[in-house]
Amino acid sequence: MAVQKSSHIFTKIVLKPLRTNLFYIVLLAYFLTIGSTQLYSQELPKKSQPIPSNNQTPKPEKEISPDGKIEEVPITKTDTIKIDSLKNKKSTLEGKVKYKAKNYAKFDQKKQILTLNDEAELFYLDYELKAGVIVYDYKKNEVYAGRLKDSTGKYIQLPVFKQGANVIEPDSIRFNTVTKRAIVFNSRTEQQDFRIKADITKKENDSVYFMKGARFTTSKDIENPEYYFYTNKVKFVPGKKVVVGGTNMVIADVPTPLFLPFAFFPMTDKSRSGIIIPNYNYTSQRGYTLQNGGYYFALSDNYDLAVLGDYYTNGSYGLRFESRYAKMYKFSGNVNIRFENLINSERGYPDYAKTSIYNIQWSHAKDGKSNPNSRFSASVNLGSSRYYQQSLNQVNVGSNLNNTLSSSISYSTSFQTVPAVNLSLTATHSQNTQTQEINMTLPTLQASVDRIFPFAPKDGVKKGFFKNINLQYNLRGENRIKTNDSLFFKSEMFDTALAGFQHSIPLSTNFKIFKYFSASTSFNYQETWQFKTIRKQFNPLENAVENIDVNGFDAFRTYSFSNSVGTTIYGTFNFGEDKKIKSIRHVMRPAISHSYTPSFDKYYDTYAADGSGTMIKDYTRFEGGLFGIPGKNYSNNIGFNLSNTFEAKVTDRDSTKTEPKKIMLINNLNFSTSYDMAADSLRWAPVRMSGGTQLFKQKMNVNFAATLDPYAIDNNGRRIDVFNINNGGSLFRMSSANMNIGYSIASTDGDGKDKKKNEQGARNGGREDDLFGSNADLSDRRESQFGEDDEESFSEFYKSELPWDITFAYSLTYSNAARESEIVNNSVMISANTSLTTKWKVGVSTGYDFVQRGVTFTQLRLERDLLSWRMDFNWVPFGDYTYWGFFIGIKASVLSDVKWDKRSIPDRTLR
Repeated sequence: MAVQKSSHIFTKIVLKPLRTNLFYIVLLAYFLTIGSTQLYSQELPKKSQPIPSNNQTPKPEKEISPDGKIEEVPITKTDTIKIDSLKNKKSTLEGKVKYKAKNYAKFDQKKQILTLNDEAELFYLDYELKAGVIVYDYKKNEVYAGRLKDSTGKYIQLPVFKQGANVIEPDSIRFNTVTKRAIVFNSRTEQQDFRIKADITKKENDSVYFMKGARFTTSKDIENPEYYFYTNKVKFVPGKKVVVGGTNMVIADVPTPLFLPFAFFPMTDKSRSGIIIPNYNYTSQRGYTLQNGGYYFALSDNYDLAVLGDYYTNGSYGLRFESRYAKMYKFSGNVNIRFENLINSERGYPDYAKTSIYNIQWSHAKDGKSNPNSRFSASVNLGSSRYYQQSLNQVNVGSNLNNTLSSSISYSTSFQTVPAVNLSLTATHSQNTQTQEINMTLPTLQASVDRIFPFAPKDGVKKGFFKNINLQYNLRGENRIKTNDSLFFKSEMFDTALAGFQHSIPLSTNFKIFKYFSASTSFNYQETWQFKTIRKQFNPLENAVENIDVNGFDAFRTYSFSNSVGTTIYGTFNFGEDKKIKSIRHVMRPAISHSYTPSFDKYYDTYAADGSGTMIKDYTRFEGGLFGIPGKNYSNNIGFNLSNTFEAKVTDRDSTKTEPKKIMLINNLNFSTSYDMAADSLRWAPVRMSGGTQLFKQKMNVNFAATLDPYAIDNNGRRIDVFNINNGGSLFRMSSANMNIGYSIASTDGDGKDKKKNEQGARNGGREDDLFGSNADLSDRRESQFGEDDEESFSEFYKSELPWDITFAYSLTYSNAARESEIVNNSVMISANTSLTTKWKVGVSTGYDFVQRGVTFTQLRLERDLLSWRMDFNWVPFGDYTYWGFFIGIKASVLSDVKWDKRSIPDRTLR
């Protein structure tokens, strides 16, 4: 028996093919020459290490070849011994074996058994085995692996068996390297979201396992799971499926009445088609219902399709088609098509009503790496104006309160010419959910040629009036449709379509005046093409003026001039280096502009406004066009604008910093007005003031604006050509004012963690935050309504710093246009979320309207993290959107159907 030291960590295995009588002759000569020697059953006694000479032959390595025999690998040198002519035996192993052990690695050459002890590792073909003890029998082609006990009697170094991507962690294992069969005791394995533990596992081959006394769960702790499914018969195909016999659900080690005679679970990294189990519910006006049931089609790796449906016993139903698609480095997107046929009450009752609503959503994004010179994107949200108010499968108050649905599909590209040419096509949609008016452009064409500097030198340095002269060409074409909800997707919607083009050529330059003033001047030429004009005439039969459409090409041309001069003035107020506020910096940017537009009265005609023909009025045939009309009266305006910025330098609270800290006090405090020299009265325009600032470490945004009118008004509330100060008032009359405050703060500020945004709620037309409550996706309630789950584990029994976040919004609007002097809007909204413990989360969204004197929309949220499960409850206690919902279910998608979802469905009246 040959013994190896434990210091031989890795040993390659190679065998000599056959022993001959030459071996015994050499062995006998050795004993006769040397005499006697000492034998040791274990390690040789330590000797002082001799100093090797330069030409000393290195020690040979020891390896085990596929024959199961051990030999010293010969040193590469010329061998004078004749090679044996006998044939090698057939190898008993299919490959080389690598191993190591911390305590010892013992190889019994006679029995052909390799024993590894303490942190043993064995590598053979695609097998990897780590355990406390490993025994490899070469004759039987069997490997055994087991545990060790520490000094306290606790089992340590449990085996870990890995073959390819499959990993098993049993108490002990015995397998045959030829037949690929194995017996595993107390195996532990993980497949996707599943963790499986079985008393006895029989491995038939590389792809089939049979288990007895198995429990499988999605809990992270397989030894002490909060729940599991217990079965006595399991067929497990790694990466494909799990088929079980009679299965009982166990919660907290207590068997439940939930029992299945058999079950099938797909186990694959790829999506699999399957049935989506519906939810059961009840509503008083539509009866019993099954919601969100259907089928999921895993069509390919690049796209899928989910078909969902609802059915109510009073005849109402709904259908939804949801598809996602993606191609790496190319594009990604999703499509949602939703339709509901709603019946209210029963036929014959006075409140009986029937209506159909629908909604189409499409989102597409192109990867910029695929083609940097072109871009395609889509964001579509269109459908019935009352969809979010009437749908029985949407709980999104932010979308209900929103009055506008909008869509945009755009494609843009650029041609790398000199000068460059840019081209874009855009289709837009805007829909008012209150008036049900729809405006669409199908499409909008925009083309432009980059600026050309005809007088610039070849070195590119542009300085002065002439060198900065530049011109550009822009083209805009539109096909605009204005319709309403009832005519949408019908041929009548195109009856009022308008089409036209507008060409513009701006010519401009900029230069310095007296070193400190920046001046610019420009000339703009526009040409507008229309394909439909009008003719007005008095109809004596109707006794009214009628507009007659005139089809055909027509055009008008306009031009205008503009000039501006501006500068920047800096002022600093120093308070002293020893003061907390060291200085305040004031930056002013005054500017004066002038614009001149001549009269284009040649495009105007006259018509008789009455039957006598004595009342003559002017009109232009281009009224109702896409790009406005030519101006009849010339304008000669001088504009005044003053922009202010206030910034302070204060002592930093951090004593280690030597430089003062900069704080923005007021950002962009603007004043603007204009004076029309061509007007015969009311030449001064109202002064518009606007500004904003950020407070509390830029967490609070404050924006304010006001309109100051220098003219007085009469008793009817109309402006008169008398200054307000001359009418017994102040210099300016505040006709309107508004202020908005937004504040968002969280305990995670500064640690790089951002609060999760409600992307689907924003896509539906609501907000990204939960100021108007969290968005509930009734088709998939597994997602937390508080954002991402915090995976951090707390070892302390109590943690003083619990996560929280607050979102605050305040709006105030004042109106005094006709001396009403009243506040038309004064409301506050607040949303707050916190964690009472590491597992309990609560939140509230509420507000108060000081004008209407009532509480605005209010939602209460509660959630409990049950490790592998999640439970939540949300409640809207009063208002038009009264609602409550309760959910408890398994988080993992593989068991998403194991849930209990109960909620109230608002009995919405169809309008």
